[in-house]
Amino acid sequence: MQKACLLASCAAAVMLAFGSASSDAQEKYTFALVPKNVNNPFFDQARDGCKKAEAELNGAIECLYIGPGEHGGGEEQLQMVNDLIARGVQGIAVSPSNAASMASALTQAKASGIPVLTWDSDLLPENKDLRIAYVGTKNYDIGVNLAKRVQELKPEGGTICIQSGGAAAANHNERMQGIRDTLAGKSGTEPPGEPLTGQNGWTEVDGCPLYTDDDFPRSVQQMEDTLAKYPELDAFVPTGGFPQFVPDAYRNVATKVKDRIASKSLALVVADTLPVQMDLMKEGLSLGQVGQRPFEMGYKTMYFLLDIVKDGKNPTDPTYTGLDVCSPETADTCIGG
Repeated sequence: MQKACLLASCAAAVMLAFGSASSDAQEKYTFALVPKNVNNPFFDQARDGCKKAEAELNGAIECLYIGPGEHGGGEEQLQMVNDLIARGVQGIAVSPSNAASMASALTQAKASGIPVLTWDSDLLPENKDLRIAYVGTKNYDIGVNLAKRVQELKPEGGTICIQSGGAAAANHNERMQGIRDTLAGKSGTEPPGEPLTGQNGWTEVDGCPLYTDDDFPRSVQQMEDTLAKYPELDAFVPTGGFPQFVPDAYRNVATKVKDRIASKSLALVVADTLPVQMDLMKEGLSLGQVGQRPFEMGYKTMYFLLDIVKDGKNPTDPTYTGLDVCSPETADTCIGG
């Protein structure tokens, strides 16, 4: 597995990745697809969509997929985006790890005339003028649908632990807001919503929400520790697929509570619907998955950037790529396009 690059080496990584593009013919545009981290099965699908667009466009673009290592964070990503701007790529599509800090880099991108799209995760509302459009999931709706599945399983409410990504990740804060608003039966909040302290019978246990910072082994340990500390917990809801992205470790933890999952006394409902996650649900190790379409995100951003630089045609903002809501009963038919 690739290790996260040190800040001092990020520029070298960008230079190496960019080198082949700079020697290509002038008519080829280099567009960077920047995930929160690499060696991540969710972002791998976005990379594959990006590369499919590259192949279909037959030499018109290069999809430069580059980001921090598997446990990389906002500072590394920010440095890499700054380096891409300095190198003069013709377009950037970025999923910001830290929405607030990414604005500083994108201010320079705008000043340099480099078009920017966000995907998967957006900027803060006050900084959205720094990108042309957001392409991805309506993140609030992920939270809404996770909560609705929990409500189906636990109509009387109960105790819950929400597991999130980074505390500064706008997409996960919007998902948490959707969960909290839906369970509480309220609206008009700001991300990440208001903690549940008994609204509609729902209470968040002490120590939650959990923040994984996209460290998947840590997320499994958090899950194991929480389920051990609260053996009667009614719902455990990750806003991303974090623990399921290390399936053997997740399986070891979830198997210990498989009887509670089967009896629906534990509403274990998880975001994302990658194939490995659907397999885990079919094994009886979750009661619901609410998925995104990362392949489509990577694919569409490349076509959109080409439209922008060649024809001055901007995509609709936002461009939503859809959701897939799955339960064990619908596992074979629930995945959309």
